[in-house]
Amino acid sequence: MAPSSPSVEIEVDNRVVRVTNPDRVYFPKSGATKLDLVNYYLAVGPGILNALRERPCMLHRFPKGLAEKKVHQKRLPAGAPEWVETVQLYFPRWGRTADELCVTELGSVIWAVQMSTVEFHPWNSRRADTEKPDEWRIDLDPGEECTYDTVQRVAHGVHEVLDELGAVGFPKTSGGKGMHVYVRIHPEHGFKDVRRAALAFAREVERRDPGEVTTAWWRKDRDPEKLFVDYNQNARDHTIAAAYSVRGLPDAPVSTPITWDEVDDADPRDFTIFTVPERFARLGDLHEEIDEHVYDIRPLLEWAERDEAEGAEPPGAPPGEPDDG
Repeated sequence: MAPSSPSVEIEVDNRVVRVTNPDRVYFPKSGATKLDLVNYYLAVGPGILNALRERPCMLHRFPKGLAEKKVHQKRLPAGAPEWVETVQLYFPRWGRTADELCVTELGSVIWAVQMSTVEFHPWNSRRADTEKPDEWRIDLDPGEECTYDTVQRVAHGVHEVLDELGAVGFPKTSGGKGMHVYVRIHPEHGFKDVRRAALAFAREVERRDPGEVTTAWWRKDRDPEKLFVDYNQNARDHTIAAAYSVRGLPDAPVSTPITWDEVDDADPRDFTIFTVPERFARLGDLHEEIDEHVYDIRPLLEWAERDEAEGAEPPGAPPGEPDDG
């Protein structure tokens, strides 16, 4: 009889999650283990729960740590406790359904980490109506030769346009080289309209800063020194790492909420699983109030109509992908 793997039991509210192989090294550069990852998510529990609550969630799993292949998991991994909740989604491209994780409590997050999840990538819609997004995502994606100070400058431009619209944006580092800004919106429009509104916003940012910003969809058409305002992150089934999600990179960086006042000074390399817990304990969840600031995207849809009347192309589905509805 083979010996059982080492394990620890983690109490999470009224749940107990058994974590196997707690000493397995996930991040070889630092030596951070699976248990370190569990403890990180426990430390930022209210923040990651706020970011994921009631959203379909794709998991980026590393069964053997970062040293081996990553698994992109839509369906809930087998063996889930009965209290781990899901939401069923339909994928027209394949004509299939999938039951994705739908986080309603912190125990579900810790169970997913037990199942080797490092990154959490939620939809921008919730279980009540998965076809109507309630989150508009502005992804500032720098080109290969674009510097981070460009990201910072463009972020200020984004903030300026949001202020003029009366929209409240909640910025965060991407955990990589870019920055994200989230805006809560009324869940009244489908993905196609939200993406169309996001493109209209991106074009306005580009008009104001054409030397540093691009909205060109195809990478081959972009200047590598420019920043792409990626409106496509609002398409159906396109996801990005949640606030407080760890990224599967050697330094164990975290996609971390920041204030607008921190944009110029915050270095994304400083936000890791080793530093963010103390920051969270000191500042709390900087996205905690996002649900209190809901924006109506109709002015952006009017911008889209104006742009299209002047000859701009609407955001059609990229070749090989279905229309996002």
